[in-house]
Amino acid sequence: MADLQPHQARVVAEKSDLDEKLAKLSGFLDSEAVKALDPEDQSLLHKQRVLMFNYSGILSARIARFTPA
Repeated sequence: MADLQPHQARVVAEKSDLDEKLAKLSGFLDSEAVKALDPEDQSLLHKQRVLMFNYSGILSARIARFTPA
């Protein structure tokens, strides 16, 4: 994506950072290590993953609007 405005570049960077964190969280939740956590903590982390996934989708939609179709 060339010629982005500074605020647009920040959104792209934000999505990249979020997606990296989401991948790490998903990897942890899909591992055996998560079973050592209290069930309430497991539940909260699963909810967090869902919200992060939705947030990433919103950022994707915003980024898609930066360039005309």
